[in-house]
Amino acid sequence: MQRFHHLQFADARELAQFKNHQGISVCIPTLNEAKTIGNIVSTIQSDLMAIGLVDEIIVIDSGSTDNTREIAAAAGAKTCLATDILPNLTPQVGKGENLWKALHVATGDIICYIDGDIENFHPGFVTGLVGPLLTDDDIDYVKGFYERPLAYGDESHSTGGGRVSEILIRPLISLFYPELSGILQPLAGEYAARRSTLESLEFPVGYGVEIAHLIDLAQNQQLHRIAQTDLVKRIHRNRGDAELGGMAFAILRVILRRLERDSKITLNTPLPTLFQSWSIEDGSITTILREIPEPERPRIQSSVKKNQLF
Repeated sequence: MQRFHHLQFADARELAQFKNHQGISVCIPTLNEAKTIGNIVSTIQSDLMAIGLVDEIIVIDSGSTDNTREIAAAAGAKTCLATDILPNLTPQVGKGENLWKALHVATGDIICYIDGDIENFHPGFVTGLVGPLLTDDDIDYVKGFYERPLAYGDESHSTGGGRVSEILIRPLISLFYPELSGILQPLAGEYAARRSTLESLEFPVGYGVEIAHLIDLAQNQQLHRIAQTDLVKRIHRNRGDAELGGMAFAILRVILRRLERDSKITLNTPLPTLFQSWSIEDGSITTILREIPEPERPRIQSSVKKNQLF
């Protein structure tokens, strides 16, 4: 599996010469990212759209209650509410839902997904991901990897981010999908792919989307067409244990479904959708119940018409 460094593609003007009429769309899923979305969009706009590398920036929002959409639009992005795209479908809420719906409104032949909470965003997050696709026809899917600092109050530790990856995903990959062990950041939200590849994949609507892609690409004998790019460091808000627990639950449902599909395990009963946890405050214990079904959107069919979108 080829690995690159984003600095190999630092000259965006030179990189644009490799487009050969291919459109590039940067798609950003958001939920209350007012703190960071403006800088991300304006950097892409000024450094990459202005010189013709990126053709459009699309923010797909899950219903932010801050001014994420207004800030993104002012900075130069096309903004969409996820619920407004394909409104004939039963709405789902989640990152994967936004990524799947982005494919229905983006026009690019290459889609670059970027999370909306990156605090240290730079153009290399885009050029480093689309660069391998533009310069090597044998690559279809490029994952970012990086150091993920973990914040403790006012302190920042260089390691410790990516807790779900290391505590849940890495052991499961080692046990059941060792061919994926070379993927350094399997849950990275920064990746780019050819539209044709993305349209061949199912999209879990929540946090299981990234690992589902990797498992399915491997099962389809496409692992040799995946590359990775070193983006050096990603600084973002760290999620609390309660949120990570729900994330892990959703991801585990996705992986277990694939383990059964791939005849690696047998499930004797349906997987529960109820995630049960608890909190304690002033000596009082409260049970927390959350339904996390993590359904999946199907492979995109060419029969979807533009007039169905909005």
